[in-house]
Amino acid sequence: MTRYQTIASRFKATASLLAFAATAIALQTSPGLAFSSEAQQMCSGDAMRLCSSEIPDIPRIRACMVQKKAQVSPGCRAVMDREHAAAAASRKREAAAQ
Repeated sequence: MTRYQTIASRFKATASLLAFAATAIALQTSPGLAFSSEAQQMCSGDAMRLCSSEIPDIPRIRACMVQKKAQVSPGCRAVMDREHAAAAASRKREAAAQ
């Protein structure tokens, strides 16, 4: 492996790790959608593919994923829908309890 290939490989690995970390943080801290580890696993690739230009701005990644929901993979969309429904039900229960 040449020196250039080694540097390029390390840069790619580092960039991928940073993108994954930023995506995981964005998905975990979403106020409207409390994403689980399943969502991180199912949606990280979509977030990097569709919203990589927004990294590391967490609110922009979150907004991008919601805006491009129609383009995400079926697995990611299913998790987003399921977790959004759970969050809505939780908010409804909290409102009823007050």
